[in-house]
Amino acid sequence: MQSKTRTANIDYVLISIIILLAIISVFSLYTIQPYLNDTYYIKQMVWYIVGAIVIGVIMLIDYDRLRQVSWILYGFGMIMLILLHFHLPPGIAKEAGGAWGWFEFPVLGTLQPAEFMKVFLIIALAHLIIMHNDKFKEHMNKSDSWLLVKVLIVALPPMGLIALQPDLGGFLVLGAIVFCMVLVSGIRWRVIFSLMIVALITIAALIFIYITFPEPVDDLISDTPFEHVESRFTGWLDTEVNGQSGGYQLIRAMLAIGSGQLSGKGIGEFEVSNIPERHTDMIFTSIAEQFGFIGSSILITLLFLLVYRLIHIALQSNDPFGSYLITGFIGMFTYQIFQNIGMTIKLLPITGLPLPFISYGGSSTLTYLIAIGIVLNIHYRTKVFMFDS
Repeated sequence: MQSKTRTANIDYVLISIIILLAIISVFSLYTIQPYLNDTYYIKQMVWYIVGAIVIGVIMLIDYDRLRQVSWILYGFGMIMLILLHFHLPPGIAKEAGGAWGWFEFPVLGTLQPAEFMKVFLIIALAHLIIMHNDKFKEHMNKSDSWLLVKVLIVALPPMGLIALQPDLGGFLVLGAIVFCMVLVSGIRWRVIFSLMIVALITIAALIFIYITFPEPVDDLISDTPFEHVESRFTGWLDTEVNGQSGGYQLIRAMLAIGSGQLSGKGIGEFEVSNIPERHTDMIFTSIAEQFGFIGSSILITLLFLLVYRLIHIALQSNDPFGSYLITGFIGMFTYQIFQNIGMTIKLLPITGLPLPFISYGGSSTLTYLIAIGIVLNIHYRTKVFMFDS
């Protein structure tokens, strides 16, 4: 085995990428401060400092111990989501934008359990897959199907509770996490393809029903928590017609991004105003307007390098549990990056998802840094063998 010093095991490349993203986040929030009613850039710095301390604590503990508390963390996350579903405790459970998704505390501020549930679910699924594969050494149709059933049993309850908040964005992120972890779980491709075909047929059937019978579907959705989802979907399909309702935010976002052109208008120079959620879901529009295509490309390149580095560490890890954990984080980050930027340029419908490490958000930023802390822990404890098979 090749000997490596402890400091050599620290992934300084990944740390450097996170520091650069943190600088971009705080600076971007500072430049749009005149349009906000709060000093979000200072709060974001505080959350990054708290996250750095949490990463330091995580590095002191062997990540394999997460297997011992995986179901405890999962159960804790489920309890928080159940409490929110019933709007409990009174005065602490908070509704915002029509969704019951936050706890509000006097000193800590607001916390969003759905964000932490992403990490809890990844840990639980990684442990579940390891336990199953240790029991069933050979992958057969029966064992693969049973693993898929167990994954769904674990994943569907939090996904359902988050969807009922309603939080479509959080629901889709958990779906992306589950999909990525299933891909690397060892389940044979014929089983995965069969599942994908069923899913595609279901989605196609739902779209066909909506297009064929729009009015009955509208009446049905109007009496459910998912009414805002339909508004965003129709605003995405026909932005001009729905410009004063579901398409308003999308129109303002595209105007801001387009006005930035090649090099942008300059620091603090904004022409397009009244963009809802400019500091959270729509922060990419502020960056594109100020720094144009060049600045946006630099940011996207950094986010690409982040995902690439995670893939590199996952492949380098010789522990399946560590690889499964990182795969879940890759699914989480990749989907959120693609969805957040894609929705601002009308590539995808608008959903309430922040841009990782850039958008303001205490719970989300802390969740991302916890994930990075676990990845750094995995890399730190990965042993490199001279004759590795």
